[in-house]
Amino acid sequence: MRKKRVLLFSEGFGTGHTGAAYALAEGIKRLNPAVQCRVIELGKFLNPTVAPWILSAYRKTVSSQPKLFGMLYRTQYHRSLNRFTKLALHRVFYTHARQVIEQLKPDLIICTHPLPAAVVSRLKHLGLKVPLYTLITDYDAHGSWVNAEVNRYLVSTSRVKAILTGRGTPSDQVKVTGIPVHPKFWERSNREALRQELGLADKPTVLIMGGGWGLMFGKEIMNALTAKIDHIQLIFCMGSNNKLVDKLRSDPRFQHPNITILGYSSDVNKLMDAADLLITKPGGMTCTEALAKGIPMLFYQAIPGQEEKNSQYFVELGLAEVLDSETVIDKWFRLLQREYAELEKQRRLRLSPDHYQPHHCAVTVLEMLTKQGKLSGENGSPAQTLSDKAVYSTP
Repeated sequence: MRKKRVLLFSEGFGTGHTGAAYALAEGIKRLNPAVQCRVIELGKFLNPTVAPWILSAYRKTVSSQPKLFGMLYRTQYHRSLNRFTKLALHRVFYTHARQVIEQLKPDLIICTHPLPAAVVSRLKHLGLKVPLYTLITDYDAHGSWVNAEVNRYLVSTSRVKAILTGRGTPSDQVKVTGIPVHPKFWERSNREALRQELGLADKPTVLIMGGGWGLMFGKEIMNALTAKIDHIQLIFCMGSNNKLVDKLRSDPRFQHPNITILGYSSDVNKLMDAADLLITKPGGMTCTEALAKGIPMLFYQAIPGQEEKNSQYFVELGLAEVLDSETVIDKWFRLLQREYAELEKQRRLRLSPDHYQPHHCAVTVLEMLTKQGKLSGENGSPAQTLSDKAVYSTP
């Protein structure tokens, strides 16, 4: 019998969209190795010369003019991509995208970014019969995600489902699955053992993630982070931003045995397990990975638009706080020193399967793909399916 094939299209605007595609692909293969998955960043794959320039321009715009980006996000919030944009995408991508699909012969296409979703939707409008799912990778639903040809939307929360149904999408076409995370984030490892493996001290630990977009704390925040460095351990994980790594390592304030400065790491799951608090920008994937690990979060400098919506959601749930002054750091550092056991107890409660199941999206896709009821996990027991309100409900 021919193996089922899932084709996942993404784009490299930030790491979250493609990260979600790979996470879902790995989750599907973990639960059912017989299913073949392929992840492609459509623009980079079809236009490897032009795409990096477009992505670079996007990054510079978001970094240097966040207010402009936020204004564009809000003014276009309720609108799908306009006809001109869709026709332009069609002209650029139609032939090659169609050829890729014909060559790979997928049983299902899942798009984790609005641009490939618009391209495939146009192909479906012209006769493509392959089912199209759109996986929304934030805790909000901008109008650019919406296309009439989409067979099903996979969304993070019941709030996002309500946004889509409020715009006329039938309720049965929207499934609350949560944003997928890599199987490495499905379970929590022993904290003490991981600290020893990573060469860390066994003391309250804070993970600070800056990523490729940079870390832009002011002097007051930096001073607050290092004020109790003899009692609090700091891990800076700066992604692929090598210039920022070198800058931090050369700063006398960070030349301390309780400070670890890392560039790109494939062990973010281990770092989250080893840490007690995460300081990060509120990107959809990072927030969801932290949710899967049960770690509390402090958010800094949310990009206007989807990151603001992500921040709002997790703050309202009581899983995060906005880092808007050094007093927030002072408060959390005191908690880590004085109420460590209570914070760990709260974290274990957040990891209860009654609250969150990080494999839920992969399970849902396989159920839809095979048109069966419940899918058995590796141990042969049925995987539990959550209702829309189980964890992803609006607070």
